[in-house]
This record gives sequence, C-alpha cells and structure tokens, in this order.
Amino acid sequence: MGCCGLTKYGVRELVLSTVAAGGLCAMAFAAAPLWVAIPLAALPTILWLWVLWFFRDPERIPPGDDGSFVSPADGNVTDITPLGASSLLEREGTQIGIFMNVFSVHVNRCPLDASVVRVEHKDGAYIDVRQQAGWEQNESATIFLTHTRAGVAYPVVVRQVAGLIARRIITDLSPGEALVRGQRIGMIKFGSRMELLLPRELAGQVCVSLGQAVRAGETVLVKAAEIPA
Repeated sequence: MGCCGLTKYGVRELVLSTVAAGGLCAMAFAAAPLWVAIPLAALPTILWLWVLWFFRDPERIPPGDDGSFVSPADGNVTDITPLGASSLLEREGTQIGIFMNVFSVHVNRCPLDASVVRVEHKDGAYIDVRQQAGWEQNESATIFLTHTRAGVAYPVVVRQVAGLIARRIITDLSPGEALVRGQRIGMIKFGSRMELLLPRELAGQVCVSLGQAVRAGETVLVKAAEIPA
C-alpha cells in the first residue's frame, strides 16, 4: 500500500473535528476529577481518530503500463453490465459498478490515461446505492473523458454517485486537463458508488467478479482489447 497520509479533500472535517475534540477534552478535564475526565475525554478522542482514519490517503502504484484499466475506487464490485447505444457513452460498452462503504478509502482515482472533456453534476436523492434506484436517482457527478488508443479517441465515463449517508461529491478536475492512470480525481464522503463505463472497442477481458474487493489505482478491472495499430 505504501505510506498513508491524509487527503486534502478532508481539510474542513479534519479541522472541525480537531477543534471539537480538543474543546470537549479540555472541558472534561476542567470540570471533573482526573478519574472521571479520562473516560469522558475518551469518546471525542475516539471519534477524532476515526475521522483521521476515514480521510486516509494511501499511496497507490498502478500495475505496469500494459494499457489495462484500474479501479477508480476502493470497495466491492456490485455489477458488471453490458451497455447499449443509448448509454452515456452513446455506443455499446460495459459498465462496472463499485460500492464504497464507510470503511473504504474514499479518494477516487482515474482508471486510465485520459483527457477531461467535461464534468456534469446532477442533484438528486440519497437512496442506498446498493439498490438500483440509487444508481439512477441519486446526486451524481459524471466525468466524460477521452482516451486515445492507436491514434483513435474513444469516450470513457467515470461516474461518482452519492449514497444514503454521503452528502458531498468532490470532483477535482477541469475540462481539457490531462490525466494519468491512478491519479487522484476527487472523493465522495461517507459511503457511495463509483462506475466505470468503457466502450466495446476498449473493453477486452473483465478481470473482476461480483462481490470482489478492489483497490483504487491498483486493481485491474478490465484488460484492454487489442486494437490494430
């Protein structure tokens, strides 16, 4: 996994939790004898440590440059779905969905070398994303990318979907930005879903199965199809 720091996407929560925990602990020690203050201070301290742990951001090293597509998120594969021409790709392809629970690393990463076309944010509901209604109706950010292979540009979509608890999607991207595989692209806070949509021309061998645990930037989801040069 490599060293594990804290993500910049959690600065607000980290500052607020530190101030709150510090204040509660100070109040406990000021108002009660030591033998009472210590257990009183334990709860805010534990909650503060949990916030630090939640916003962890371990270094990830993608596998060798073999053209494969890596997971955009930590979590478990929930669905592997064929897509028709009416999909967000506007052509046939494959969609892989990943569920992130509150114990997952929540920093999202780019699954492939690509260029950002645009990001579309949609307000919506906060349904449990383990239900298909949540995939379709929840707040989301859709990242439209272009991936060039053998001189041909192909559309790729990465979609961040808020969950039952999640209330904030961060997409740290700008149109025209060049991305490399494994690069940090944002975060969904406190439980959510990520989707990778690949066109049929790129989606060669799917390398994961339903329920499998995956790691952002490291686990290969799909081996690229061979495209004549």
